[in-house]
Amino acid sequence: MASQGSALDRYFLITARGSNISREIRGGFATFFAMSYIVVLNPLILSGADSSGAVLGIERVAAVTAFVAGILTILMGAWAKHPFALATGLGVNAFVAITVATHPGLTWPDVMGLVMLSGITMLILVLTGFRTAVFRAVPEGLKTAIVVGIGLFIALIGLVNAGFVRRIPDAAGTTVPVGLGFGGELVGWPTLVFVFGLILTIALVVRKVKGAILIGIIASTVLANILELTLHIGPSFNGTTSNPAGWSLVAPELSRWSFPDLSLIGNFNLFGSFSHLGSLAAVLLAFVILLSIFFDAMGTMVGLASEAGTIDKDGNIPNVDRVLMVDAVGAIAGGGASVSSNQIYVESGAGIGEGARTGLASVVTGILFLIAMFATPLIRLVPFEAVAPALVVVGFMMVSQVGRIDWADWGIAIPAFLTFTLMPFTYSIANGLGAGFIAYVLIRTFQGRAREIHPLMWAVAAAFLLFFGIGPIEQFFGV
Repeated sequence: MASQGSALDRYFLITARGSNISREIRGGFATFFAMSYIVVLNPLILSGADSSGAVLGIERVAAVTAFVAGILTILMGAWAKHPFALATGLGVNAFVAITVATHPGLTWPDVMGLVMLSGITMLILVLTGFRTAVFRAVPEGLKTAIVVGIGLFIALIGLVNAGFVRRIPDAAGTTVPVGLGFGGELVGWPTLVFVFGLILTIALVVRKVKGAILIGIIASTVLANILELTLHIGPSFNGTTSNPAGWSLVAPELSRWSFPDLSLIGNFNLFGSFSHLGSLAAVLLAFVILLSIFFDAMGTMVGLASEAGTIDKDGNIPNVDRVLMVDAVGAIAGGGASVSSNQIYVESGAGIGEGARTGLASVVTGILFLIAMFATPLIRLVPFEAVAPALVVVGFMMVSQVGRIDWADWGIAIPAFLTFTLMPFTYSIANGLGAGFIAYVLIRTFQGRAREIHPLMWAVAAAFLLFFGIGPIEQFFGV
């Protein structure tokens, strides 16, 4: 245990940030439990075959996903000194698997080469100071909206992945895209686990119990495993049939042990996509990947730092250049290891809600990810329904900052509203940011206050117009 004034305390600024060693360890565990599902989910997303029929392999992707996440998260904690954990980015990996990898002629090494090129470009933007300058050009009202939007987003992630809120099938012929449970009713024991965990976590939080979020996760996990052992509930989808009353992402089980296979590392072709698709098509795909990882990480970083209280009075984040550099390296490392771009995870908010304020928590999370390479059976013991309550509670904490937005200034209020509503509604942080930035530039211009707009905001708004219009642009050029 590190005492106040010790070398460990001084290095991580534990006391200076109002924390202590036990909070950091609890926070590290909470963040790991909140995002460990990615070790199981990422292999499923990237399980498809490329144009040659080759597959990456579920066990290999699982091992490398945990390895890369562990290394990068430790780097974030030990060097950038923030409680931000990294892993393969949901959204980016889905885009890579569904859109990029399905292009005729592309192999998985070609696809991952595009991800690496995006990461290299990102690193150049960080080293030149451009990415940091964009962050500082964003008005404070929009930064607050980012925090609120991410809070709503992670709360929705928790509710949806716990089965409390579900998508209504298009065949239902309704204009309402989501509803309560299944057919308007809460069904299944897994939903009970979520409700139990949510009530318990809220009770512990309002009573100011130390370790409230972690206790809620552990208690819900124990209940989930008891129910699975006695009732044999099974997953919501086993590959052939659907079970609305099943576990949403991971059915709790103790699976067999296997030695981690890291052979995917280095399996990429940096410029292979250019020879198979042509320069224009390859550049457009790399541009879309770049924009997604560029702004997703920026929004997440602002939201988490605000919740952790590490943003100063001028709206700056300590070591922001290092944070952005690690994030850029995450895209390069993820592509180079064939697990897609790694980025800062909003689930880090679970650890921050537990009290984590320094990079020591990220070191703990990273070590747990490295252990997870050898202990995937233990990871599968924690279903998402046991973690979802933590995301809902942390979402509330972040949304509470909505009062800081100047609602009397429509030039900020309307862009802020678009930012924090479109993040959850479109299931994308980048989409919310894009709509907010474009609206800010337009409305300030309509108000006759264009001189107040930072030049970089014009550039960012223009980039997002290209981002949203990528479909028509591809059709125009026939790619």
